[in-house]
Amino acid sequence: MDHIRIRGGNPLNGVIRIGGAKNAALPLMTACLLTDEALTLSNLPHLADITTLANLLIQHGVDINMEGENGGHEGRTLSLSAHNITSTVAPYDLVRKMRATALVLGPLVARFGQARVSLPGGCAIGARPIDLHIKGLQELGAKIELEGGYVNARCNGRLTGAEIVFPFTSVGATENLMMAATLADGETRLINAAREPEVIDLANCLVAMGAQIDGIGSDTLVIQGVERLGGTSHRVIADRIEAGTYAMAVAVTGGEVQLVGANLEHLGAVSETLRAAGLILEETDTGISARRENDRLTGVDVMTDPYPGFPTDMQAQFMALMATVNGASMVTETIFENRFMHVPELTRMGANINLHGGSAMIRGVPKLTGAPVMATDLRASVSLVLAGLAADGDTIVNRVYHLDRGYERLEEKLAACGAEVERIKGD
Repeated sequence: MDHIRIRGGNPLNGVIRIGGAKNAALPLMTACLLTDEALTLSNLPHLADITTLANLLIQHGVDINMEGENGGHEGRTLSLSAHNITSTVAPYDLVRKMRATALVLGPLVARFGQARVSLPGGCAIGARPIDLHIKGLQELGAKIELEGGYVNARCNGRLTGAEIVFPFTSVGATENLMMAATLADGETRLINAAREPEVIDLANCLVAMGAQIDGIGSDTLVIQGVERLGGTSHRVIADRIEAGTYAMAVAVTGGEVQLVGANLEHLGAVSETLRAAGLILEETDTGISARRENDRLTGVDVMTDPYPGFPTDMQAQFMALMATVNGASMVTETIFENRFMHVPELTRMGANINLHGGSAMIRGVPKLTGAPVMATDLRASVSLVLAGLAADGDTIVNRVYHLDRGYERLEEKLAACGAEVERIKGD
């Protein structure tokens, strides 16, 4: 099994191109199921999760072709055609690898009147049930049974518009039900809908396909169902989590990096928090400039929250940063109950972290020390990389297959900016 070796202490200087957002690309790919015309998506990142979903869509009968640039540094362009769907079953052996595969449920039921989708898997960071997806589809008129680890959904004819009030904000449920509602009869209102940039990106693509959606970017989405959707071409937005991660890498190491393609507005509370800690973030003609002028930053408290709050997907990286700053900080996790599994690994490197329920008290130390560490999930894995960049000596990060689910060419991008990092192939 591959692992990554990092020798810390080098400041980062150079340019990093931010790839397409994985969390935008995945729902956009499932949107192809809503039409019999081709959906062309550009700026797709080359990641394990993208491959997993592509394999699931191919299993459904979607014809996927790569167009033009086949990857490199400008992302991939895929044409997806769901003209001849041969199966509405999403089997366990594919769905178990990633929770986002549940996003095929809404489009399949809306267009074909039926779907059999395995309950999903993914990172072990909490229950993350799809109860809101199921309840919302039931409110749209779908009949749903849970049997043998599968969600069996069907409707007679078309789904019917309804008012759906989310008891708490859910990105996945908002995306799934928004897609389903585009082909439902009548009007659907999604109240307390997620407002993340990835949700907005999906909504804009659906509108380009012929959907009628009002309130994009707000917490209330109003969807007027249409008879059919058509194809379109759409460019995936830049990955704000990748951008925030590399900005924190600069905060950890020092130096200055240009994050090409990044959108400062999409960072939301992350940019405010990093600036409060002492990192300088500036908008440029090509993206964002990140630089650290002082020797060490200052501790800042954060609480994870739905967008535009501080994202749970940045919590582990931020904790690694806070382990290296002057003073103390408090990190409170409100989204997922098991998302502190990186803490024991950071403490192996000398971090001073004490857990109290859903909060972590971090006291910055003068220097972390390299050590062998184990990745437990996607964001935890990159937090260990950040800690390794700041540590004395060598850090070996094991189980990096988690990292490959969400970060494209991470070692290459960091090494190009002066980091001493390499991937060591396993047996």
